[in-house]
Amino acid sequence: MKTLNLSILLSLAVAVYCVPISYFTEQDESFAENYLKKFFNLTEESGPTFRRGISPVTKKLSEMQKFFGLPVTGTLNTDTIALMKKPRCGIPDIKVSRFSTFGSDLKWQTNSLTYRIENYTPDMSRSEVDESIEKALQVWAKVTPLRFTRIYSGTADIMISFGAGSHGDGYPFDGPDGTLAHAFPPSNGIGGDAHFDEDETFTFRSNEGYVLFMVAAHEFGHSLGLSHSDDPGALMYPVYTYRNPETFVLPRDDVNGIQSLYGPGDKNPNPGPPAPTTPDACDSSMVLDAVASLRGEMIFFKDSFFWRIYPQSYTPQQSLITNFWPDAPTDIDAAYESQQSDRLMLFKDRQVWAYNAYTLETGYPKSISSFGLPESVTKINAAFYDVHSGKTFFFVGNKYYSYDEALETMDKGFPKRVDQTFSGLNGMVTAAQQFRGFTYIYSGPHMYEYSLRSGRLFRVLRNSYFLPCTKY
Repeated sequence: MKTLNLSILLSLAVAVYCVPISYFTEQDESFAENYLKKFFNLTEESGPTFRRGISPVTKKLSEMQKFFGLPVTGTLNTDTIALMKKPRCGIPDIKVSRFSTFGSDLKWQTNSLTYRIENYTPDMSRSEVDESIEKALQVWAKVTPLRFTRIYSGTADIMISFGAGSHGDGYPFDGPDGTLAHAFPPSNGIGGDAHFDEDETFTFRSNEGYVLFMVAAHEFGHSLGLSHSDDPGALMYPVYTYRNPETFVLPRDDVNGIQSLYGPGDKNPNPGPPAPTTPDACDSSMVLDAVASLRGEMIFFKDSFFWRIYPQSYTPQQSLITNFWPDAPTDIDAAYESQQSDRLMLFKDRQVWAYNAYTLETGYPKSISSFGLPESVTKINAAFYDVHSGKTFFFVGNKYYSYDEALETMDKGFPKRVDQTFSGLNGMVTAAQQFRGFTYIYSGPHMYEYSLRSGRLFRVLRNSYFLPCTKY
C-alpha cells in the first residue's frame, strides 16, 4: 500500500523580480510570519512581532536572509518580502549548505531503476514529453552507475504523472505558477514518484513557460535522494531557472551530491564539457568579467553569475544572470550603466544589449559599431561611465575610446593608449567602474584606484575590496 508521507515537496520558483514597496501592510506581515513558520520553524507562540525589535521573528528573518544570500538585517524589507512571495519549495530551508541529501538510508539500493509515464500534458507532444523525461534522467545517469529503463505497465520505481489541484497524494497543487511539481525521496510505495502541476504551461525548449526538462531534472534529483542546495548555480537550488536543454551540463555541486550517494559511474571514454562550478567571491585569484552600477547597486559579473552589493549592505547576493535578464548573454565582456538613458549596457563579442531595469530595449542586441567604434573592434574588454564629463570609456586591448553619451558620438582624437591616462597600469584592463568620485580599473585580480581628473594613482587593491568574501 502506498504511503502519503511526503518528505519532499518541490515548488520551483519563477523569476519574479523585485518591485519597490514603500511600506508593508498587515497582510504582508502576516504572509511573512506564515512563511517563516512554514519554512524556518517559527513557532506559533512567537506571534506577529515584526515591530518589537529583537524577537524570534528577527532571528528567523536573519536565518532566511542568510540562506538566500540577502543582506542580513533581521527586518522585513523590499528584497526579503519579494523573495518570500516567489513560488518556492514546500520543505524547510533550515540547513545552510551546498548539496544535501535526505540521508544515506533514503537512497535506492539498486543501480537499475525503472520509470513509467502514466499520462501526458496537452502542452506538448507525447514525443516531446518522452524525450524531456528521458533526457532529464540521463542528466543523473551520466555521472553515476544508475541506469533507467522505461516500462509501460505496472508499478515502476519512479512513477511520473501530470495532475492539477488535488491529484491523489494528499498534497494538492495550487494553480498556475506557485508549485510547479513535487517528488518523493526513495522508499517503498510512493517513494521516488514525481508529479507535475498540469495548471502550469510546460514547454519543450521555449522559455515562454516552464521547460519540462529543467523541472523534471530537478525533480528526479529528489527522486534519487537529493535535497536542496543553497548554491545558486546548482540544479538542486530551489529556484526555477531557464537553461537551454541542448547545452545543459550538470553543475559540480550536483555531481558531488549525487556521487556522495551512488559513487561515480564508469569512466566515460568520450567525456563532455566539465561540470561548471559556481564562482566564489573568496577566490583571491578570480578575474571578474565586468563590473557596473545599477541604480545605486554595484554589480560584479563572472561566468553565468553576478553578485549584487546593496547600498545599505556590503553582503553580496549571488544570482544567475538569466534570473534577472533572461535574454542576456553569459560570460559577458563588459558592462556599464548609462545615466543619460538610465540603461544597463551588456557587451559580448560584437554585440551590445540594453536593459531598462530588467526589460530588454526594443531593437537590441545591436552591433557595437552602433557606438561609432570601427569595424575592426571585435570586442570591448571593459567600460565605465564618467559622471563628471558624461563620457563613456571603452577599453579595447591596450587602448581606449571616449564616447559622448549626450551627442551619441565618438570623441575625436581616440583611441589613446591606456597608460597615457592611467599611469602604472601595464596589464590588460578586464573591468572598470566609478564609485564616489574615484575610478577603478581592474586588471586581473587587482584594481587600480585613480582620480580621473588629475590622473593620479592612489592605491592598488584586491577585487575583494568591493566584493568581500562572506564565508559563514
